[in-house]
Amino acid sequence: MPYEIRADLPPSLVPVAWMQGRWEGAGVAGYPDAPERRFGQELVLEHDGRGGLVHRSQSWFLDEDGSPTEPMTSEVGMWRTGDDGRGGVQVELLLAQPEGAVEIYVGRATGTRLELATDLVARTSSSTGTHTRGQRIYGQVEGDLLWALDVAAGSEPMRSVASARLKKV
Repeated sequence: MPYEIRADLPPSLVPVAWMQGRWEGAGVAGYPDAPERRFGQELVLEHDGRGGLVHRSQSWFLDEDGSPTEPMTSEVGMWRTGDDGRGGVQVELLLAQPEGAVEIYVGRATGTRLELATDLVARTSSSTGTHTRGQRIYGQVEGDLLWALDVAAGSEPMRSVASARLKKV
């Protein structure tokens, strides 16, 4: 699906231009200690006027009818891009979450697909999170934004914990 590259977008952000905008949709989340649940999400990615995309995400659990029941989580952050030193595009995602975690993801852009892994996971002393590593994949499929999150805690293996399909609104 074609996407618009705005004239005010710095050339460094062209590899993530397809992500700009407001997205809404639903997904599923599940952890070993909690049952799998459906959730709704709104994700807004906007050019900050300089060299990044501002990332704002709100998620809430859904009942069987698809109506919101309670907040799930939120995150705010920044997308940045640069030369990866190998002729490709490095993508960085810096995120802060109200559960008391800050994550820095680093990865590569290949067309309309982004693969990222944590470079750092930091938590406050009161954080409710336990993960020590994470991987995220974002991609455009049939004009929609699909994403998936895998995490690992301590010596535990990486496991899928959430994914969603979002439509541009």
